[in-house]
Amino acid sequence: MITSILNSVKKKLGIMESYKHFDEEIILDINTVFMSLNQLGVGPSSPFSITGETEEWSDFMEDGKIEAVKSYVPLKVRLLFDPPQSSYLVNEIKDQINELEFRMLVQAEKDHLPEYDMTGIYIGE
Repeated sequence: MITSILNSVKKKLGIMESYKHFDEEIILDINTVFMSLNQLGVGPSSPFSITGETEEWSDFMEDGKIEAVKSYVPLKVRLLFDPPQSSYLVNEIKDQINELEFRMLVQAEKDHLPEYDMTGIYIGE
């Protein structure tokens, strides 16, 4: 399993890990997507960015909450870096992105709600 953010995005784009020619552009696009995620309230409270292949998904957020992000980032990068020629495919990718954004937004809101016990007494931190 690839844990490097850059290498896993490259794999989803169909680019071999050893091929470094587009790394700068892909890193720029990944960081743009991380900015968007930060504005959605997903991930760390301060903006996250990568500089190369050393940053891993676990550096961005906890493993249990990362799966949607692992799907979301490559889709957004694909539209920025190498959009499909077919408008149908572009629309399909955008639909997937919208679905993931909605679900991550709901999860982010849920994670930030105060916790109450069954009697209505606040038990959060």
